Amino acid sequence: MNPVPMLANYLVVGAILFALGAVGFLARRNLIIMFLSAEMMLQGVALNLVAFARARANLQGQAFTLFIITVAACEAGIALALILMLYRSRRSLDVSLWQDLREAGQEPTVDEEPLPLEPVSAPLPRLSPAGLEPQQQEETSHV
Repeated sequence: MNPVPMLANYLVVGAILFALGAVGFLARRNLIIMFLSAEMMLQGVALNLVAFARARANLQGQAFTLFIITVAACEAGIALALILMLYRSRRSLDVSLWQDLREAGQEPTVDEEPLPLEPVSAPLPRLSPAGLEPQQQEETSHV
């Protein structure tokens, strides 16, 4: 089987993955969706590199793809930690609520006001520290 027609198919799929990731990153305001879209763009690039490496019969594209996958895994771990930290402080994943995290002196690019914070109705449950027994409430009998 000739590898040139197969190369075109892989390149088309890789370009579609990259384009869908770019549209998802630019169109959505949810941080989790934005990071998943960035991962999709990285996978599209990795697929193109592997396809070129296969068509050229060398391993350089595949070796570079291993580095891309490693960077994507590190980025996913850091992104999860960042999302959890910012969600705890703002109680939302909307990007527009975090405008005060900019450096001093930067002007907003949009003339809209940020969305108001939603009030938290009940506090989140807390775990007791390690080694301490949680306090138990006494049960009352209705006899």
